[in-house]
Amino acid sequence: MDVRKRNFIIILISNFLVAGTMTMIMPFLSLYIETFGDYSDAYVQKWSGLIFGATFVTALIMSPIWGRVADKYGFKPILLINGFGIAISVFLMGFVNSVEAFFLLRLLNGVVTGFIPTSLAFVSSQTAKEEAGKMLGTLQMGSVTGTLFGPALGGLLADAFGFQYTFIITSISVTLAAIIVLFGIKEQQRIKSARANLYSRKTILSGLLHHRLMLNIMIVTALIQIGNFSIQPLLSLYVAELTDAKDVAFLAGITFSAAGLGNLLFARRWGKLGDDIGYEKVLAILLVLSFIFIIPQAYVTELWQLMIFRLLFGIALGGMIPITTALVRREAPIDIQGEVMGYNTSFRFLGNIIGPMFGGIVSGFIGISSVFIVTGVLFLVGFSFLYYAKRKPSQDFEDFLATQQQRAHT
Repeated sequence: MDVRKRNFIIILISNFLVAGTMTMIMPFLSLYIETFGDYSDAYVQKWSGLIFGATFVTALIMSPIWGRVADKYGFKPILLINGFGIAISVFLMGFVNSVEAFFLLRLLNGVVTGFIPTSLAFVSSQTAKEEAGKMLGTLQMGSVTGTLFGPALGGLLADAFGFQYTFIITSISVTLAAIIVLFGIKEQQRIKSARANLYSRKTILSGLLHHRLMLNIMIVTALIQIGNFSIQPLLSLYVAELTDAKDVAFLAGITFSAAGLGNLLFARRWGKLGDDIGYEKVLAILLVLSFIFIIPQAYVTELWQLMIFRLLFGIALGGMIPITTALVRREAPIDIQGEVMGYNTSFRFLGNIIGPMFGGIVSGFIGISSVFIVTGVLFLVGFSFLYYAKRKPSQDFEDFLATQQQRAHT
């Protein structure tokens, strides 16, 4: 089997294992906190939010750092460090007995939560520019499938074996993914350009913040995540408003999974379409479709209507990560691709942090249904940023970086 094809299959499988097992512990975070002592509901809810978000904070900081190290030493070592690091931190979570210790381990978990973003960068670096969208879309299917089944499996394991054993099983699964990478991946050497290793961290960051297209890709990436995460913590409450059924948690899970199913079904197709007609065009289409499909969710009167629109919204959402990643792949020089993708991942994590807070604030002032409308406007804002960038003359990012570097030395 071709080395690139084998690498891709191994990364696809390991992504499924990591994404699935990392979401296994999400359904019972608050329940696990309650086992530490006799706490009030307000205390548990506060710490649940802090512990959930802690991972994203450190991941936001570390993503560009891991990317820069990967550019210098290769992606495989970073995949291994992150894989085994996740496994150790999750294993230790099963033995904590205080919220403070749990919070610190979630922070540590964020330091090494670079496995899936690094795998995207790795596959991208081994893929031709003209088929990056299709390959990255296919790769996303692995992590999305794991994310879909992970929470349900985690809930079943927690009920059957208890919280501690669920953390242990999760740790073993991530360890298995890391071992598969250790013995299965063969990283091909990248050909360094004459400009290799010339760009400082400051130059790259400055270049990203001043290059029109790259800056707008980063902003759109954050807006996508804000739009996606703003409603997630409130979805079960919204489902409860739409139905009198007793099994609200189960129905909320199905509603949540509807978007994931749409994501799974169309991620590869959107990526391939981007390869064929241009990533900017497809991203613009997806942002408009997201707006069209999310607004009606504010006005549904039956649960089945919400599920249908969540499915359609997931279809539009499914192409955005592979398309934005493929855009970064196209623009960024091969020598610094890991670091640039790390910054793109940081903007994703920033959106993950802002989204739930943003949704909570909006719903607190004007109701849950209004969150869909405000979120829809965010997708239109993202479309406006992208449209603005494309209206201006194009800038070669590598030449732009070289100019920034010269300015820094004069």
